[in-house]
Amino acid sequence: MKNKITFLLICLIAFANTSFSQVLNLKNQAEIIDEVLDDRINHLLPSLMEKHKIDMWIIVSREYNEDPIIKTLLPATWLSARRRTIIAFYYNPQTKLYKKLAVARYKVGNTIEAAWDQAKFPNQWDQLNQIVNTLQPTRIGLNYSTDFAHADGLDLTDYQELTKAVKLPKGAAFVSASNLGVSWLETRTPREMEFYTQVNSITHKIIEEGFSSKVITPGVTTTDDLVWWFRQKLNNMGLDTWFHPSVDVQRNDSVNFDHLKTFSRELDNNPTIQAGDLLHVDFGIKYLRLNSDIQEHAYVLKPNETDAPAYLKEGLKTANRLQDILTNNFKENRTGNEILKASLDQAKAENIVASIYTHPIGYYGHASGPTIGMWDMQNGVPGSGDYPMYKNTCYSIELNASVFIKEWNKNVRFMLEQNGHFDGKNFYYIDGRQTNLHLVGRH
Repeated sequence: MKNKITFLLICLIAFANTSFSQVLNLKNQAEIIDEVLDDRINHLLPSLMEKHKIDMWIIVSREYNEDPIIKTLLPATWLSARRRTIIAFYYNPQTKLYKKLAVARYKVGNTIEAAWDQAKFPNQWDQLNQIVNTLQPTRIGLNYSTDFAHADGLDLTDYQELTKAVKLPKGAAFVSASNLGVSWLETRTPREMEFYTQVNSITHKIIEEGFSSKVITPGVTTTDDLVWWFRQKLNNMGLDTWFHPSVDVQRNDSVNFDHLKTFSRELDNNPTIQAGDLLHVDFGIKYLRLNSDIQEHAYVLKPNETDAPAYLKEGLKTANRLQDILTNNFKENRTGNEILKASLDQAKAENIVASIYTHPIGYYGHASGPTIGMWDMQNGVPGSGDYPMYKNTCYSIELNASVFIKEWNKNVRFMLEQNGHFDGKNFYYIDGRQTNLHLVGRH
């Protein structure tokens, strides 16, 4: 198996270095997904259960009403849970006994064994009750959560039936598995990070192509044209996304750009791109179950121009400085709200007009973990903002700096977003970040 995964990694890296339009075929993608999943279940999950003092983690989903977490536990060839699927993980840190059981009609993937004797227990819940009382866990985690939607996947019907059917051993209790669920979703393994580089590299290269004369003709191409090009490019490459891209324009005119309206699409929906425009794209892909989320800028060269104006390049540098302020405040066990306040205070001290709305990323684009501001909550985010930062986690460094450009006589928003990894001590961008504007019209 190791030889196979090594070969697939070599192939993936080769694709990224030669033709980014090539992605692994579906069979090879599935092999990687399943290899990574088995590694996570076998080596990562027991340590997380011990960390959060959960003896048994029960996850329940019915077909087409899936718990967000169960989607990350299914093999690549499964599109959904089957009928009612119940998964129970049990780990005893003292004895090292580790059970991975599917109370279902089928085993789940290579690792989670089928554990329902339908002849003996026609009722699925009765089988679960037997397992619980045989293993005797004390803290039984269920997926309900106030602060994190991804960890709140147990629906009311299943909760009622489960808690009625399972007779708890003496001293045992059902508890929220919220922190365990978030840890499972947010923690990235070394093997995953090898592939995450490629996810981000592909995203960057698509943006680079979109922000070029190959795609944009000033005076002809509209922002909608460019949006549809990005969407079609993904489709042609056999890739998917978790959100639809957006493209917007700032230019030397009397219009004051309101970045908040970009989220509600209240701006001119489809301006024609012109020479002298500052373009912005928000774009991401889903590949190998990992998501990217990237925002970058481009300048459309005027005739006889060979570079962007110095004042726009300086504006980008200001936004880069804001990125540095934020990521330098990353500390293990510091909460998202603490990081937000420290960063905004420092930005203010440096006369940077800042807005920070950074979020975890991984199996989901807007993922679970410490929320570091929202565009409309710059004083802190209750709940998810109080969650601490842990090692081996990934973030979309999403923010903007408002810079007064005297040549345009108005404020210009430099909106950046790049994906990075925090190892507990240091932060790094997974595939670099934008420090120079893309130039449309340079040959």
